Amino acid sequence: MTSAQFPWLTAIVLLPLVGSLLIPILPDKEGKTVRWYALGVGIADFILMCYAFWKNYDPSSATFQLAEKYTWIPQLGLSWAVSVDGISAPLVLLAGLVTTLSIFAAWQVNIKPRLFYFLMLVLYAAQIGVFVAQDLLLFFIMWEVELIPVYLLVSIWGGQKRQYAATKFLLYTAAASIFILVAGLAMALYGNNLTFDMAELALKDFPIALELPLYAGLLIAFGVKLAIFPLHTWLPDAHGEASSPVSMILAGVLLKMGGYGLIRLNMGLLDHAHVYFAPVLAMLGVINIVYGAVNSFAQVNMKRRLAFSSVSHMGFVLIGIASFTDLGISGAMLQMLSHGLIASVLFFLAGVTYDRTHTMLMTEMGYIGKVMPKVFALFTVGALASLALPGMSGFASEISIFVGMTSSDVYSSTFRTVTVFLAAVGVILTPIYLLSMLRQIFYASDANPTCDINPSCDISDISLKAQGNQDVVCFGTNCVLPSEAEFSDARPREVFIAVCFLVPIIAIGAYPKMATNLYDATTTAINSQMRLAHEQVALIRNNETFAEQSSFPTLSEAKSKAVVANK
Repeated sequence: MTSAQFPWLTAIVLLPLVGSLLIPILPDKEGKTVRWYALGVGIADFILMCYAFWKNYDPSSATFQLAEKYTWIPQLGLSWAVSVDGISAPLVLLAGLVTTLSIFAAWQVNIKPRLFYFLMLVLYAAQIGVFVAQDLLLFFIMWEVELIPVYLLVSIWGGQKRQYAATKFLLYTAAASIFILVAGLAMALYGNNLTFDMAELALKDFPIALELPLYAGLLIAFGVKLAIFPLHTWLPDAHGEASSPVSMILAGVLLKMGGYGLIRLNMGLLDHAHVYFAPVLAMLGVINIVYGAVNSFAQVNMKRRLAFSSVSHMGFVLIGIASFTDLGISGAMLQMLSHGLIASVLFFLAGVTYDRTHTMLMTEMGYIGKVMPKVFALFTVGALASLALPGMSGFASEISIFVGMTSSDVYSSTFRTVTVFLAAVGVILTPIYLLSMLRQIFYASDANPTCDINPSCDISDISLKAQGNQDVVCFGTNCVLPSEAEFSDARPREVFIAVCFLVPIIAIGAYPKMATNLYDATTTAINSQMRLAHEQVALIRNNETFAEQSSFPTLSEAKSKAVVANK
């Protein structure tokens, strides 16, 4: 069997799943063996996917690659059909990196460690399965399988309101998933042949009267996962109560599943309906950006502030998807990859800070930068990347989306100006709420000034004041000597995890092509399909009512003939 014939994607999906099944029989009492084993499986799968793509994936091709198809349940037309293209391959790598490092970040789990790492590996497999599935029913199954581990990981290892947050997550996402199943069945049953194969579904000529409700249903399903306003309310609660390793996966991978679904199904299978919904996506994107940024200011819980920041950043993905430009769609992909890395490192460092301070309330922190300089430095770099500092990946993605929308010839100048202006408001607000977060955590504190050495501390009952020791360390309302402080700086393991995220963030910011080369051929092909669909819709509706809509220009006679020739 040659390298090209080996079932790479099947192995990548099944390795963590099969590996999870061995956890219950591993000889281990304290959980140390289990955590090393889970980390080893995660690393092995990440190395496997890197090797498979390096050897067999051609980024210059827009076609599906490493394709595998095995009949599963022929009576239902269900097949194990998997493959990757420029949209899915980068997200598979992102999921592998984030989940592996999340397992490493969960090194101190001592409550039911076997169950915890078992669920992490099952979640690992389900995420990859969503990104590689080319059978719509298989896609739905993987989408549903992913819900169960997340629910249990939040409800068992979360905070005080973990049951509420986990249940809310499950209800939102499970209810929204029904739209995927209904839309999939409708598309599969339409026409003369029953099929769930996405390539065959793309060849079906759905009437626009069917495409529009199918698109709306899938937009709801993927909008919940992408945290589109007003379907986002589960996200702050889930982030606020989930442990940091789980939050890393929620923000780094699960949100991207919503964006991936919009590109793969809504744009890929329902391209004519996308023409009608694209202006709506752009408006929803603007709402997400501004609403998420404004709400971040009101959060005193560090992770909830980061959660609303994610809501804001996902708005840029919607604008890029709606732009009808190569640069805009490429920017949307880059935003998903960039935010996956940035959000993961920020939620990880939030967990590191919580381990020292035992609080997520920024009002109870302050002045901890003095004895945690490594955490402060890493947190600052992550925050600067999130606020789109030039030289970071966040800047490359957001500027691509801005230019893509600005240069779009599909929308009127008024629509583009308003969209870009309001999105820019979010860009201005982002550094304000992120830098104020850093100030509250590492510099100032809102605690009452009751300490002579530091106005944020009260050490009247501590002998340090009597000793006159000026090297006292203050953490919100706690004062100790550096040698006695439990609030130690970042450990080597924690620095390593953060650096593994920050290196690609800076590298992509310095040279974006290292990421865009993976998918540019595919995004260009998708945009060509969208523009052709736009022209076809404009040709069909080239009448007085359609021509008056600023989002849809009329076609010249020569252009109309060209479109007819391509139909």
